Amino acid sequence: MSMQVVSDVNNTFLSRREIVCEFPGLAGKLKKLDAADMISKQFKLDGKVIIPISMKSHSGRPTVRGTFYVYENEELAKKQVNPTIFKRLDKIKAAIAAAAPKEEAPEEKPAEASS
Repeated sequence: MSMQVVSDVNNTFLSRREIVCEFPGLAGKLKKLDAADMISKQFKLDGKVIIPISMKSHSGRPTVRGTFYVYENEELAKKQVNPTIFKRLDKIKAAIAAAAPKEEAPEEKPAEASS
């Protein structure tokens, strides 16, 4: 999966980094958390909070333009970003966490009765 950086601005007033990227050929296929992981790997942002603000695709084009905010800590992000965005991200993470144990849960064998 390729990614093209449109702009990368360090906003010192709000203590965040604002990254705008285009993802060619991924319209309708890319999810916000997957895009945030790609940003984390591309810019080596381990340990920082990456918040996908918007993901927009253009009519007739297979590209997606995403806007991401990178914060040093989650407390600062929660002060500045709309709480609705955090609720949506938590809902997505909860759905992923709920689906993962169901797939990985080993089958329990019934105990044999000894007589």
